[in-house]
Amino acid sequence: MEPLFQGTLVNANRIIYTPSGFARTNLLHLQETGELEAIKPHTSSRNNLASYLFLLIIRGSGTLTYNGTSYGLKAGDCAFIDCKKAYSHRSSKETWTLKWVHFYGSNMNGIYEKYAQRGGRAVFHPEKPQVFADLLEQLFRIAGSEDYIRDMRICEKLTSLLTLLMAESWHPEDKVRVGAKRQSLLHVKDYLDQNYRERITLDGLAGHFFINKFYLARIFKDQFGLSINNYLSQIRITHAKRLLRFSDMTVEQVGHQCGIDEPAYFARVFKKVEGITPGEFRRMWQAIE
Repeated sequence: MEPLFQGTLVNANRIIYTPSGFARTNLLHLQETGELEAIKPHTSSRNNLASYLFLLIIRGSGTLTYNGTSYGLKAGDCAFIDCKKAYSHRSSKETWTLKWVHFYGSNMNGIYEKYAQRGGRAVFHPEKPQVFADLLEQLFRIAGSEDYIRDMRICEKLTSLLTLLMAESWHPEDKVRVGAKRQSLLHVKDYLDQNYRERITLDGLAGHFFINKFYLARIFKDQFGLSINNYLSQIRITHAKRLLRFSDMTVEQVGHQCGIDEPAYFARVFKKVEGITPGEFRRMWQAIE
């Protein structure tokens, strides 16, 4: 294990951060951030931490072992891992310099799960590593400041970091290249955008485009990140919210305009997406116009 700040193995410029109770309960919050320069090869190992770690290799090389897999790391590589699982990282003979941040939040388990579902990797090499480096420097500067709303500013930067990570996580091209050549389904998406008012079923859609329905369902989700049903619901509910706010149609008429003729089913789909009924949505939003 590396010493806290400086020693014979590493020099580390770090901030161990204690967020406010409000930040710990309500925000993405910082636990530790800094930059480490290895003087000699060394290994850091941890396990079962309520924390997520993002690190960026600035120079040199080394190895990360995470969840039973070893990854080579070189300058410009990033790692994003769940520290509840055992991990260790070791610098090579040429040693290395890295920047890191440990952080957490009540919603982080779900966010990391989504990252993994989208194809997010424990280790990746971004096209522009400097963007991540700049963000880590901003986090370090804010954490060391006397800004009285620094927990909010830290949350903002951590959200920006997660946004970058989500953008890096999406790898549909990896799946598309597996096996036989797979066609783009943009024309299917365009059809849904234009015909969501109609009754659309997977069988009907597959027949319309002469595509096997199981293939269609799988590849559509690979390419657009949502199942066909979820994508169709998203379009319909967005249109329904517009009509509920800016028209005098009844809830039943709105459902019909959005392609859902059964009022009870429309109310159920709307509540599943928005968390409230169509009538409640209308009362809430029309009251503030």
